[in-house]
Amino acid sequence: MGSAEKRERELQEQIQEEIRRVKLPRGKEVIGILEQRLGGSRCKVRCLDGNTRVCRIPGRLKRKLWVRENDIVLIDPWEFGGESRGDIIFKYRKTQVSWLKKKGYLDKLEDVEEF
Repeated sequence: MGSAEKRERELQEQIQEEIRRVKLPRGKEVIGILEQRLGGSRCKVRCLDGNTRVCRIPGRLKRKLWVRENDIVLIDPWEFGGESRGDIIFKYRKTQVSWLKKKGYLDKLEDVEEF
């Protein structure tokens, strides 16, 4: 067995592990699409519940979580002002987004992109 085959198998195992560990929304958490970066670790996110929130990246994640426009993220709405504000707590990778679409968690995504 060559080293190329070994690397390929390790890559496949890594992808399978990543898909197994997809973080799903719990409680009040919502999935959203990052529309615009506003600066100062703040972003405008269009959530699947129909609200557009100004979300921030908490200090504990500031250096770990790098986001761009059109990324799929997990939002934790604030207790006060939860309709318009929240925290970005997780960013989904490409394989995780495809798994979410396949399982039906992003069905509302097509409806949100229309307007």
